[in-house]
Amino acid sequence: AYTLGGRGGGIADSEGDLLELINNGLKASPIKQVIVEKSIAGFKEIEYEIMRDANGTCISVCNMENFDPVGVHTGDSIVVAPSQTLTDQEYQMLRTASLTIVSALEIIGGCNVQLALDPHSNRYYVIEVNPRVSRSSALASKATGYPIAKMATKVALGHSLDSLENPLTGHTYASFEPALDYVVVKFPRWPFDKFSDANRKLGTTMRATGEVMAIDRTLEGAFQKAVQSLDTKTPEIIDAMEHMTKPTDLRYFAIMDQLGKGKTIEEIHDITGIDLFFLDVLKNLIDVEKAISEHTLKTLPLDILIQAKVYGFSDKLIGSFVGEPVEAIEQLRSSHDLIPKYKMVDTCAAEFEAATNYVYSTYAGENEIEPIEATKKALIIGSGPIRIGQGVEFDYSAVKAIESLRKLGWKTIMINNNPETVSTDYETADRLYFEPITKEIIASIVNHEKVDLVFTQFGGQTGINIAEELADAQIPMAGVEVDTLADLEDRDRFYTALNLLNIPHVQGSTCYTKEEALLIADQYNYPLLCRPSYVIGGQGMVKINSEAELEKALEETDDRHYPIVLDEFMVGKEVEVDLVADGTHSYIPEIMEHIEPAGVHSGDSMAIFPSTLPDKVKEAVYQSSDQIVKHFHYQGIMNIQFLWQGDEVYVLEVNPRASRTVPIISKVSNQSLVELAVQVLAGDASCKLEELETPDLPYVAVKYPLFSSHALPELDHKLGANMKSTGEGMAIGRTVEEALAKVFSHLPNPYQNQQSCFIDDGGHFDVPSSSLSFGEWIQANESAVYFNDDDSKEAKERRIQALKYGITVFSEKSTFEAYLKSLACTQVEPIPLPDKKTEGVQVG
Repeated sequence: AYTLGGRGGGIADSEGDLLELINNGLKASPIKQVIVEKSIAGFKEIEYEIMRDANGTCISVCNMENFDPVGVHTGDSIVVAPSQTLTDQEYQMLRTASLTIVSALEIIGGCNVQLALDPHSNRYYVIEVNPRVSRSSALASKATGYPIAKMATKVALGHSLDSLENPLTGHTYASFEPALDYVVVKFPRWPFDKFSDANRKLGTTMRATGEVMAIDRTLEGAFQKAVQSLDTKTPEIIDAMEHMTKPTDLRYFAIMDQLGKGKTIEEIHDITGIDLFFLDVLKNLIDVEKAISEHTLKTLPLDILIQAKVYGFSDKLIGSFVGEPVEAIEQLRSSHDLIPKYKMVDTCAAEFEAATNYVYSTYAGENEIEPIEATKKALIIGSGPIRIGQGVEFDYSAVKAIESLRKLGWKTIMINNNPETVSTDYETADRLYFEPITKEIIASIVNHEKVDLVFTQFGGQTGINIAEELADAQIPMAGVEVDTLADLEDRDRFYTALNLLNIPHVQGSTCYTKEEALLIADQYNYPLLCRPSYVIGGQGMVKINSEAELEKALEETDDRHYPIVLDEFMVGKEVEVDLVADGTHSYIPEIMEHIEPAGVHSGDSMAIFPSTLPDKVKEAVYQSSDQIVKHFHYQGIMNIQFLWQGDEVYVLEVNPRASRTVPIISKVSNQSLVELAVQVLAGDASCKLEELETPDLPYVAVKYPLFSSHALPELDHKLGANMKSTGEGMAIGRTVEEALAKVFSHLPNPYQNQQSCFIDDGGHFDVPSSSLSFGEWIQANESAVYFNDDDSKEAKERRIQALKYGITVFSEKSTFEAYLKSLACTQVEPIPLPDKKTEGVQVG
């Protein structure tokens, strides 16, 4: 009870399963309560997003249908809006039930109602009611254009729905139920591409880290757009039946695989319980794929090409079916004047006149959107779905870039596909394109809108990875040339530049084959760090301790992951900076000092700023940063990571984009790095970086990571090179100890309660530790803090077991030492940020 994302829950197939689930549920519940209910797995799962005011006016904003039957958490299910398989009688029955429930509860504001419908009768059950703005509310709001949070706030303040104007139409009211003349597909984004050892099975506990949303006139097109938006490689399906029988994150792709091999939709329905209507839609995609594959480029009929584009097939995918490069398909489309049409999301299905800036593309129908009239137009590329390594921190940069450009008189256009973000609020930019972030779609928008400049630096690795394709299409981009990006991202070219500048760096090389990797490894000392190129969040990065480990890792590496980078692993303190540069000058507001040693990914490390580094180390950081900026004539925002060992400060890597730490650095220093970067990139002559001074901070800030270990309970969350955290927080104090005390305020003091802490360290810490055995301790009510940094199999199993019981696990000595250091502070106070804009705001 009172948990989010189905935490601590599950479906019990036996008495043993039930006892385990009850035990886990009691541990996870803040009120120590579990709910035992009859299983309705296999029913259709339907959601209604309801809005009600104090007068009793109650409307259904949006109804949604899960692609997966009950048994898979709605956050892990593909969701379609509006519902597609309900009869009118079923739709009205469930709508009436939802309105009745919300009215009976006298809820004022937004409310989400989840129901389960027996696919063989009119019998239904209420799964749950969320009397708040929820994950589904964000989806419903973006799917319809109805501003749920805004209207919920206004009705809470006493306004009635029939008095509130709908901002999308400008002359209808919030009491009108939205009508959709398009379909929406939400597709979850899971972290399993980072963790090959994870159990991929889906159930009632949510495991997705994010989601994408796609809009089109056809359900086929919406499905295709959603898959393109995931920003992942198409997975290779090994055991399709296993993925379909016991649902995993690969279930959709397994179904497509089996449809392509001739299995009927009836057979797949019997296995999965997924409605035949949805399966027939997927079969339509397979039928078009087969029709294309029967032709060459010269023999491909125009009607099949049109059908493919209506169904959302990308030029790249069509090219792969006919054995031609994407450019050939682009030319073929162009010769037939086959271009996307743009339509608006207006909440009223064009029943009333609307002037909305919320847009999607389709090849079905006529164009409704004229280009924005402006002298200067900028397109900002968003960061796509939230995933480990690229979270909502990157959306902060995109939104701040939009705000900064508008201040400079630019009209702004946003492209993104994540319904959970501020950037996809239609009021953020002058125009929002809810689309997959691909070169084909960006090029079409640029051509339609006559965009002057595309900004790639504020969309995480997504924007950087697509920059070369955009350059090849001669699309104007703000900032450095693509060759410079390659110089910074390509390890060999980057190290060559550092050697030229006489800047110390770790030894390393790029390897294009397994054989080359083994030869290069002989030139270096173990341990080594091995990772793919052009990734974020340390994806695929592993620490290699011996030649045998390297051979094993290379055996498991697919050819498509090459080239890979091999670097020598060095022990030392890691520091990093976020800077803004104009090609000649650079501005660094503060240096971040990591608490954990090198080898722990920066996203999983705690960091202190201002740093406590010696002046000579700071000087080396500033000097190397300045040299890199001048050598590459870099313009815009950049992140550089360093390693301090002995008398040397080594450069580890450069990220030519806004990093995940930009929001924190900007808030702590009271200097918007994104605004400065935009001024430089947009050519604002008033921006004088050389005149800016490093702020003298009257406080200490600590950045700390947050982990969703409950969503991946079978994994060992020991810190390492591969990022595992899903979020971060910040604490501010007058001293380091006070800031740390705020970070660890949820943990007990082992000096006051010995049983709260269990230390597996061989006596390195002089801290009270429980006298119970480990097995007894984790089940005790007082158990709260566990330390174990060993790499043994037993240590891994203990850490995993402790996490399952909701215990905070420390796997790095330096992190545990920070926790112990925090105990020295017995009193904490709110610290105000010294800025006029936040005068009176207390920050904990």
